[in-house]
Amino acid sequence: MTEGPQSLADLKDALGGQPIAAEEGQPEPKIDAQGRAYGTGRRKNAIARVWLKPGSGRLTVNGRDGDAYFARPTLRQQIEQPFVAINRKDQYDVWCTVSGGGLSGQAGALRHGIGRALIAHEPGLRPALKSGGFLTRDSRVVERKKYGRAKARRSFQFSKR
Repeated sequence: MTEGPQSLADLKDALGGQPIAAEEGQPEPKIDAQGRAYGTGRRKNAIARVWLKPGSGRLTVNGRDGDAYFARPTLRQQIEQPFVAINRKDQYDVWCTVSGGGLSGQAGALRHGIGRALIAHEPGLRPALKSGGFLTRDSRVVERKKYGRAKARRSFQFSKR
């Protein structure tokens, strides 16, 4: 049997002292000069631009506190889902701007944006976030109203006389 490198240190010496990548083909984190990762999220007509960086779990939406902006507990729970799925709750500060749509659509857009920003910060989290559905844009939008109808599908009330 041939003699080969027995440990990582031997392998490093064999490669000439070059650093060894953690995983081959793993993309590099995309972090700006302030240490933030960026992600864009969309849902219905809402768009969320999300920046996150390591911190204490503070959420700021359009310059306001996240709990004040999203008052309903279900919306706050929806926003926290990506962090809970990867066991990183209260480890990142999130700063975002949301526009368009209503509160429900904005919360969904923020959830999508957080998932994409987490991948930009830690690319190794992609399989866990992908399996949880946090990277898929929810394409459901309101169906348009049709002519000859009261709403998208509802007909006008029938009158016999």
